[in-house]
Amino acid sequence: MGDPWLDIIGMTDDSAAALPSASRAAIDAADVIIGGPRHLERVDAGERGQPWPVPFSVDPVLALRGQKVVVLASGDPFWFGAGGSLSAHLKPGEWRVLPAPSTFALIAGHLGWRMEEITCHGLHAAPLARLRVVLSPNGRMICLLRDADAPAMLAAWLADQGAGEATLWVCERMGGPDQRVRQTTAQGFDLKDVAAPVAVAVALPKNVGLSRASGLPDDSFAHDGQITKRPVRALTLSALAPRPGETLWDIGAGSGSISVEWCLAGGRATAFEIKPARVQNIRQNINDFGLDHRMQVIEGASIDQIADQPAPDAVFVGGGGSAALFDRLFEILPKGTRLVANGVTLETETLLMGLHAANGGDLLRIDLSRPEPLGRMRGWHAARPVLQWGVVL
Repeated sequence: MGDPWLDIIGMTDDSAAALPSASRAAIDAADVIIGGPRHLERVDAGERGQPWPVPFSVDPVLALRGQKVVVLASGDPFWFGAGGSLSAHLKPGEWRVLPAPSTFALIAGHLGWRMEEITCHGLHAAPLARLRVVLSPNGRMICLLRDADAPAMLAAWLADQGAGEATLWVCERMGGPDQRVRQTTAQGFDLKDVAAPVAVAVALPKNVGLSRASGLPDDSFAHDGQITKRPVRALTLSALAPRPGETLWDIGAGSGSISVEWCLAGGRATAFEIKPARVQNIRQNINDFGLDHRMQVIEGASIDQIADQPAPDAVFVGGGGSAALFDRLFEILPKGTRLVANGVTLETETLLMGLHAANGGDLLRIDLSRPEPLGRMRGWHAARPVLQWGVVL
């Protein structure tokens, strides 16, 4: 490891005397100590202390390269902490980490929960909607929150998601002499005088959460009718075959429903849409599903925008398909990209059949019917058929 100039030290909400000897020695030897105000107070940093800037930035730490520097963080610095933010700018051997038990571990131990059976979330700067994808029947999660007001906000959000019966444990200042854990429910939340740092453990009720299968109900999305309908969306996502970490281009995105479900499967997506009102619907869906870290929308003609974006793993053409667009895609897409296109007009069908003849792949004609009133009885009403072409370039 050599002699790293930076020590990243984890602390519980306790005194410096409770730290391991290696952590105390690093603090004693430091030229500069950077941390939150309560951490600096705990170690009596004095003139060596330097609080984190607001808004947060790692630049003050990096500017001290060459000096002996200690960064103080809560618990495990590499679990929703400053460790990962710092190491992204450092070379191996520049830092040493001396972690303490994470808040997650302290809470799980207090409640008797198995860590492998819960999900853990850092919501200091992230919207509560990020939790929407992990809500599940009888699921358990622990959420680190930004301030004393956040537990009440989390409770209200859970109630809005149909999880009002969820049991909440509000966990304040875990690991120190002022530790306090109080139990309530989302719909009955009435706790006062919450003290930060604070986290909330949640035991969810039975009937909550999004389906993990492709094809969410159409009314899950903001849309103006221009949406890939649920059964067609399920077949389209199956053809696109999303995998965690992959990137999608969603061209002619409409409501962005394909991109949303791609991202819910763990990927990232860029939605291209030319109509401003639909762009607004896409932005609403990004916010409603908590996908601002995974999904973006670009307004304008896609053929003019796509070349400036990082190369995708898959492309969906749901609207605006033209010979010129496909020619451009064939020029710029890397080998192995999965391309899926849907068409409902005769002109688009003709184009897709020609592309299939020239490039191979799979053609699928999707014919769907639903029952509708027919006099005093019911009959089948056919939707417009959809022709789907899929190919691996």
